[in-house]
Amino acid sequence: MSDQFWAPRQKTNSEATIPHELGQCRKTGRIDNFAKAAGMMSGGFEGIFFNDSDVYKWIEAASYTLSTHPNPAWEAELDGVIAKIAASQQPDGYLNTYFTLVEPTKRWQNLGIMHELYCAGHLFEAAVAHYQATGKRTLLNVACRFADLIDSIFGPDKRDGLPGHEEIELALVKLANVTGETRYAALAEYFVTRRGHAPSIFEKELENPDIPGGLDVYRHHFTRDGKFEGHYAQAHLPIHQQTECVGHAVRAMYLYSAAADIAYGTDDTAIINALEALWRNVTEKRLYVTGGVGPSGHNEGFTNDYELPNVSAYAETCASIGLIFWAHRMFLLHGESRFIDVLETALYNGALSGVSLDGTDFFYQNPLASYGDRSRHEWFGCACCPPNIARLLASIGQYIYAESDEGVWVNLYVGGTAEATVAGNISVKLTQETDYPWTGDVTLTIDPEVPVSFGLNLRVPGWCEQCEARVNGRIYKSEPDSNGYLSITREWHADDSVELQFDMPIARVYAHPLVRENVGRFALRRGPIVYCFEDVDNPGGVFQTLALSADVALETTFNEELLGGVTLIRGMGTVLDASEWENNLYLSTKPKMRQLEVTAIPYYAWCNRGNSQMSVWVL
Repeated sequence: MSDQFWAPRQKTNSEATIPHELGQCRKTGRIDNFAKAAGMMSGGFEGIFFNDSDVYKWIEAASYTLSTHPNPAWEAELDGVIAKIAASQQPDGYLNTYFTLVEPTKRWQNLGIMHELYCAGHLFEAAVAHYQATGKRTLLNVACRFADLIDSIFGPDKRDGLPGHEEIELALVKLANVTGETRYAALAEYFVTRRGHAPSIFEKELENPDIPGGLDVYRHHFTRDGKFEGHYAQAHLPIHQQTECVGHAVRAMYLYSAAADIAYGTDDTAIINALEALWRNVTEKRLYVTGGVGPSGHNEGFTNDYELPNVSAYAETCASIGLIFWAHRMFLLHGESRFIDVLETALYNGALSGVSLDGTDFFYQNPLASYGDRSRHEWFGCACCPPNIARLLASIGQYIYAESDEGVWVNLYVGGTAEATVAGNISVKLTQETDYPWTGDVTLTIDPEVPVSFGLNLRVPGWCEQCEARVNGRIYKSEPDSNGYLSITREWHADDSVELQFDMPIARVYAHPLVRENVGRFALRRGPIVYCFEDVDNPGGVFQTLALSADVALETTFNEELLGGVTLIRGMGTVLDASEWENNLYLSTKPKMRQLEVTAIPYYAWCNRGNSQMSVWVL
């Protein structure tokens, strides 16, 4: 990538975020846990029982980064961490520092809460990324040994067991794809399709009074009125019967991602139909305009249709990242642009807000309004989000294009180059030049090694109502197909070009009338970017009472010095004037209105200039 939006963020990710996170993993004992489990140093386990997973996600991020930003010094650091992980692996292949150091005789006894399989999944993903980036099998061999152990224990005609926090399922599919070992994919299918059947393994675990970690947390999440209840972990129904997104949002996103992987490999129509119902439920009734999911902090997840509060929005960074994973897999399953529309929204807004512009502070939650009491933090006790956003930023390239023998799909508009293979074995170089997301102008250069016929499928974003395309300077008159792509099939020659112009006006977005908090309010969106109003730019009660009349003229201006370079939206608004109310809570006179110039910034950039009041939705 060589654009002015994502390329600098990948550079920051490489030079600031990943080193910062390694430092935090060392400071908090996460890496020492592996050394202790290996007998390389003395001491007890430090931190939360699932801390291994943060190191694995950091390895995945660092590995992806080595592909785009080679760094021998970093590779040596990475090798050192991997050596400690490998040394901590037990003779039978087991690998979990908490259970090795704290409760070695209680493996696999609390699958619902203690995250053994979840941590294993992140190890597998890290191993695949490291192998693909470096060609080294050091971590891949570790992962395969552990996967073989898990496969020997769980599955049909073996021990009944499922991960309480889904993740291993999609990771096993990745491991199967890179190794060719079909047993891993079969185990993933078992974990996905066994879930939700009665009797539940989680209900059985509740009968164990000596369960590791204790029963209190288990009962909190898996019982209601003293009876087993599986919604929190999507264990209430088999996947092919599920129609509503429920429970913990990150768990749900990872489950649906894995289910899409399974459906892609098996063409299971029952799972495909269920995923479509779940997709419609979340996008039509349970999705924030920013691409955030999961409004409640109580269960870190879903509640009811249209329940999308702003100030108290949980909208965990990991959940938006999980939505990106699921959306991408749904696109691969169906080839429809509607899935990339949601992916793009989450990527530019709900996920990207999770990291500061300097790459060293993070949001766990992403509210759509703030009284000024929210701030990013350098780390968390439960630190799942920082390494998750790091691995996402390091791997953005995999979401830009897709290919098949028939053609190439351009899903995201990001400046840079890529290589694709069409018509069996013909290599094609694709080059994008664009200032997206600040403008809708894109130039693609298509450079096949020999003249070749294939379809170039260009996504027309759902927010775009008018676009124009030119092929080698000539207007190409065609409408997007039913999948939302402008498909150009022809014989392509070296240095052919396609120019796209996506109209990018400022749009007012209104919520469904049943979203109670947003009745009478609207949000501003331009292209893929959702905007917000921060009191740094708009002092004087903007957070609570800002109004923009329907006829107010809004203008855009690009400020290269502000917030890393952003397009601002400016115009005249009004706020209620409280200056005459003094200490009165109620008066018989109507508040006066005060006019002022207002400025909106991209939502992802808020809270980068200190704590501030903020609102996405205005009157």
